[in-house]
Amino acid sequence: MSSFAHLPPWSYPLLFAAGFSAGLIDAIAGGGGIISVPVLLNFGLPPQLVLGTNKFQASFGSVAASWRYVRRGLVDLRACRLGILLTLAGALLGALAVQHVDSQVLEKMIPVLLAAVIVYLIFQPQIGLEDRPARLGPVFFYAIFGLGLGFYDGFFGPGTGSFWAIAFVLLCGYNLTRATAHTKVMNATSNLASLALFAAAGLVHLGAGLVMAAGQVTGARLGAGLVVRKGARFVRPAFLVMAGLTILRLLWINLARSH
Repeated sequence: MSSFAHLPPWSYPLLFAAGFSAGLIDAIAGGGGIISVPVLLNFGLPPQLVLGTNKFQASFGSVAASWRYVRRGLVDLRACRLGILLTLAGALLGALAVQHVDSQVLEKMIPVLLAAVIVYLIFQPQIGLEDRPARLGPVFFYAIFGLGLGFYDGFFGPGTGSFWAIAFVLLCGYNLTRATAHTKVMNATSNLASLALFAAAGLVHLGAGLVMAAGQVTGARLGAGLVVRKGARFVRPAFLVMAGLTILRLLWINLARSH
């Protein structure tokens, strides 16, 4: 891992604030990378170092939020063991594949898929407010989405939380509160898997990562507490907003590259 070099001292309070904001948003609706990645890029760090540092700080937040959800009884880790293992495997494969495959195709496809999720939830306002009967058993569900979304998160990432949440709602019958809690456990798994590869390659700025991690943990605990207290009716609008912002960010990236 890299050291504390290359960033001025005044940058660290800003990094803490960025980590806090990203952790808060991520624990509620996903999409914290919309904040953390641009902040790191604006300090002039190389893109690969930004991605590794972002995974480092995001791992702290996702683990903190997951632990809070588990303690509040929203997640049974024993029931998620298969999902955790398959998501871990998928994320490792994705993180290896990203070194050899161009991800620009995904940058064009993902906004369309996220837009479809948003439109569906807008026209189905009761979806996710209450638990419903599951449409798919846990083995088949995690075999498809653990490997698939784990791979996607390791390979590319934006929108992963949105896809996990809608999959838990539509196929496992979870309300959005439970879906958010389970999503965060899977996010933590894929974050840690990807982080291991970035760290092994020395692609983590330790100074920025630790400061942002402190903010992440603080924000994640607060965000998870809000989800537990306020429930699905609070999560739903936050989910829609963050999915929409993720679309805008990806469209902006595509537009910038086309010029």
